[in-house]
Amino acid sequence: MTKIAWITGSSSGIGRALAERLLRDGYRVAVSARSADALAEFATSHPGLVGVYPLDVTDPDAVKRVFTAIENEMGAIDLAVFAAGSYTRDYAEDFALSRTRQMFDLNVLGTASCMETVMPAMIARRRGHIAVVASVSGYVGLPGAATYGATKAALNVMCEALYPELERHGVKITIVNPGFVDTPLTEKNDFPMPFLVSSEEAADTIAKGLAKGTFEIIFPWKMALAIRFLHALPHSLRFALTRRMLRPKQ
Repeated sequence: MTKIAWITGSSSGIGRALAERLLRDGYRVAVSARSADALAEFATSHPGLVGVYPLDVTDPDAVKRVFTAIENEMGAIDLAVFAAGSYTRDYAEDFALSRTRQMFDLNVLGTASCMETVMPAMIARRRGHIAVVASVSGYVGLPGAATYGATKAALNVMCEALYPELERHGVKITIVNPGFVDTPLTEKNDFPMPFLVSSEEAADTIAKGLAKGTFEIIFPWKMALAIRFLHALPHSLRFALTRRMLRPKQ
């Protein structure tokens, strides 16, 4: 039986590349994002294999409607990948509650809304796999990523807490922590991005990790090693390194 995957944030970047990869792996894929035109264009390239479900994940009622539509029209969701998110750099000099609220609404609450919707069905069926796309920036506070890193740290803790509970019900959950990936979001960065990988490379790594049922998929390995080393340092040494990441004074 053909498996069904639902991917949010799939109009571009990691979400779209992963949709491509899962199609090659034999899935039928339901794609969701705010850009209906981009989703329709993607579906045209894969006739009969892609269901288009435009969605703003910050609207809980819309999330429930889309989930119901997918299950009614395509079948029970075997794999749900929540990749919708946004990234805006922020600094002490321009820190703003409005920006923090906006990122938490999308990155954390939008993901939580999707999880709230899919988990009961998967628990009732005693099968299914949920994957949440976070970031290595959730491991440690990095200058310029106070809010973004906080949202990704929240997702890491959420998934880690849910893992044993979902496991008891036969449901898998995976946290995906990429380093720098070449996407429309990272194209606006004006600083060096070490160990940058393409969206296609990221999708291949994620697909392989999901197939293994790994709890955490963190990549590329050089970035994973560097961020874990930084996280393990005492604060005095960690701050000595993160001070070097400060932007020049304005």
